[in-house]
Amino acid sequence: MCLLPSPELTMVDVDTALRASAYSGKKGGSSKGEERKDSTLEPFDPSSHAEKEKADAISMWIVIVFGLLVASTMRYYVMPGLDQTAQVLWLLPFLMISLIKPIHQVIVPSSFFEQYTTGNWVRASFLYLFTWLALSFALVNPPLADIAAPHLAGSIDVASQSEGITSWELSDKEYEIEISQESVPIVLGFAVRDNVDSENVTMNLIIRYKGEELMNETGLVSTLAAAGPSQKFESIGSEDWLRGMKKNSLTNEFIGPKVAPHNEDIGMAWDLCDGGCSPGDYEIYIHLVEENEMIPWETGQNSWSAEYILSIARTS
Repeated sequence: MCLLPSPELTMVDVDTALRASAYSGKKGGSSKGEERKDSTLEPFDPSSHAEKEKADAISMWIVIVFGLLVASTMRYYVMPGLDQTAQVLWLLPFLMISLIKPIHQVIVPSSFFEQYTTGNWVRASFLYLFTWLALSFALVNPPLADIAAPHLAGSIDVASQSEGITSWELSDKEYEIEISQESVPIVLGFAVRDNVDSENVTMNLIIRYKGEELMNETGLVSTLAAAGPSQKFESIGSEDWLRGMKKNSLTNEFIGPKVAPHNEDIGMAWDLCDGGCSPGDYEIYIHLVEENEMIPWETGQNSWSAEYILSIARTS
């Protein structure tokens, strides 16, 4: 005989089961001694938040104006008293970060100043640096000013119309060439580059060999180039320069000879020796000077100079 449970025993009170489940969950959800976290949100005070936003806005504009004043002062009052760039041009503005908090104490009302924290001073310091750097960059570069000196576009290079050159190497300011003959005809070339006006740059070129002055040229780059060296440079094929061609890093295409890769570069070339150059060290001194109203220095000039050694040796 099979005994079936009584209907009264199998019926479950739904409300009782839900209460028991909830109680069990609360009991097992936390370990002994662990306090329940308070999930209550702090009350939002609109007036306090508005005051903090006003304080931050005031601080932002104070820092921006301070950065503008420092950049303008360095450009129009400090730089005209210097002959060239100096450490004070960046060190002094950097040290002025220490004035940010005292300036706030003087200008900002105490009710706003009390709301500033360490985070405010860190953000204000970075904002000042970026403001000063951005404006300084704009004030010392074209079209407002020009502090970049003219220079050679791509060092010096050599072209030879004979097969007497067996090897060559350019290392910093020394150009080493090995020849297989007593002497070889050598063409020295270089190009002048400037970010404003290359043609009105004054150049002085001196070449010496064993204490003897082989060449001494002085004048405007445009004048010297028109006198013949420019035509000499253009008469040499781009592939005939020993250092070869320069590639565009993006397109991987050749853009010109390494000695003068851009169309704006003013190239010049000279026959270094009449009848060919013999082994020895040839000293090449190049001095470039530009003068215009955009230059902020006291002298009104940007200058650049370099000395190269063209070392020719005969292979055994």
